[in-house]
Amino acid sequence: MLEAKNLCKRFNDKLAIKDLSFSVSPGEIFCLLGQNGAGKTTTINMFLGLLEPTSGEALINNASVINNKISRSSVAYIPETVQLYSSLSSIENLDFFSRLAGFSYKKEELIGFLKQVNLQEDAYQKKLSTYSKGMRQKVGIAIALAKNASFILMDEPTSGLDPKSSVEFAKICKDLSAKGVGIFMATHDIFNAANIGSRIGIMKEGTIVHSTNTTNITAQELQDLYIKTI
Repeated sequence: MLEAKNLCKRFNDKLAIKDLSFSVSPGEIFCLLGQNGAGKTTTINMFLGLLEPTSGEALINNASVINNKISRSSVAYIPETVQLYSSLSSIENLDFFSRLAGFSYKKEELIGFLKQVNLQEDAYQKKLSTYSKGMRQKVGIAIALAKNASFILMDEPTSGLDPKSSVEFAKICKDLSAKGVGIFMATHDIFNAANIGSRIGIMKEGTIVHSTNTTNITAQELQDLYIKTI
């Protein structure tokens, strides 16, 4: 389980995260909605170990991420813009980042990960400088699969995607969920969150003010609640 327990983060005199508590179970897709500055990215950075909480805990499989490489190794990160080596192909990037994480795969196995994320075969050997954002994102998710991550943290993953890429992204997320991978997604995309997510949280001023299962709310109702909340 990925879990926040009474997380707080203060930057000088500003309390950016306030007594934040939530959990994400294996196979669950938790979508966190909120305006810029609400604290979504700060929350992700604490789970990545890039920021240390002022108080409270960020836990992965019941272990604090602070100074704990084992717990952090259970997590993969997909940022808004996936940072990969543009001069390398998808297979080369996948091989490189897998090795950094301590895994070594044959070429056929690397191709298998790319097939799982539905990257078109004619792109496998092309440099990533020729890829669209959606294609680069698929390589990022393939790296998460190769790392055998239990949880994937995503920060605005659908920003800038065309409708076709958004549909493909939704399918990949649901496939990952079916395999038991937990996903924590910070997003502005209300309708995509309602489509992909199993649970939704609305963050305001560093804390979650509303939380609901997507089976209990329509996309239109979620939009109305979000607008009323912010």
